[in-house]
Amino acid sequence: MTQIHGFCDEKFAAVRERFEKNFAEKGEVGACVAATVEGEIVIDLWGGHRDVAQNLAWEENTIINVYSTTKTMAAMCALLLADRGLLDFNAPVSQYWPEYAQNGKERTQVRHLMSHSAGLSGMDEPMQGDAFYHWDNVVCALAAQAPWWEPGTASGYHAMTQGHLIGEVVRRITGQSIGEFFQSDIAGPLEADFHIGTAETHWDRIGELIPPQGDLADNGGVDTESIAARTFRNPAVSARAAGTPGWRKAEIPAANGHGNARSVVRVQTPMANGGSAFGVELMSSEGAARIFDEQSNGDDLVLGVPIRFGMGYGLTSKLMPMGPNEHIAYWGGWGGSTIVVDQDAHLCMSYVMNKMFAGLLGDTRGFSLLQTTYGCL
Repeated sequence: MTQIHGFCDEKFAAVRERFEKNFAEKGEVGACVAATVEGEIVIDLWGGHRDVAQNLAWEENTIINVYSTTKTMAAMCALLLADRGLLDFNAPVSQYWPEYAQNGKERTQVRHLMSHSAGLSGMDEPMQGDAFYHWDNVVCALAAQAPWWEPGTASGYHAMTQGHLIGEVVRRITGQSIGEFFQSDIAGPLEADFHIGTAETHWDRIGELIPPQGDLADNGGVDTESIAARTFRNPAVSARAAGTPGWRKAEIPAANGHGNARSVVRVQTPMANGGSAFGVELMSSEGAARIFDEQSNGDDLVLGVPIRFGMGYGLTSKLMPMGPNEHIAYWGGWGGSTIVVDQDAHLCMSYVMNKMFAGLLGDTRGFSLLQTTYGCL
């Protein structure tokens, strides 16, 4: 059996057992899981190997690209600004980013960016080579682009673009890039080892992703001109790019955050705990509760499944239940990383791994850990 390291409250011993079984039964290579209840750490476990050859142990401070789990970090930046009275989700995007008011986007509101309903799930301007790594290239193209559907009428998962859309609003308000603002106002105060744009000083402890067969563009469906296919075709994403300097250094707040389960939980625990955690009053309880302001509920134009979106997070629903309580928000990253925020149970839980699952909607490794945690509660 794979040796499991870290801390687990006795009440959650079944989670440790389930985590260990994931290595034996589900082919796990390297992974970590963490959780807080009432703002206190109850699970902080890791095990396995951080490289494909399985020569290097997954260590306490190993970090890895968590893909779209990063989106919840970008959402928190916007939620924090809204709580401070600096951002109005119901205002036009152009109030903060004047150039955005082009090609039918004049009435797009900030909340549409938060809920994947802005109509810019992919890009018309080709983003080839390193072009997507340069912030101004992307935001200028998005500002000029016409939406693919009427903003606010439906969600369509903004797989690679949501972070830049939210991030440019953050930059216009604060004068900082979203990676800088996230570090100075969220990760830093919470002492969370999570990075949007990862400095070279951290690279020697980044785990190696084990890609699934194919890339995201392969999941676009048969119709090559469908919204789904166009979304994943441009900007195209390859899991192999995660190991390159360009990807690591860039700020791609929809997809290239680097952290582990512990750091994801440290960042997100305030959202489960009335806005405060670890001695830090990050935002008001009302500000944290805004993630449950439902913005869309129906079949997503990109993912093709019914999803209920709040303000920056997916919300539990009858068709996609995440747990037994009403106020559960969640999201996950390509390959399987997850974050769950339960404001009723004051539970925050994350699972992060290096062996990637091929689908976009999570996999049984993380979900089994979540179910076991609820069983312990």
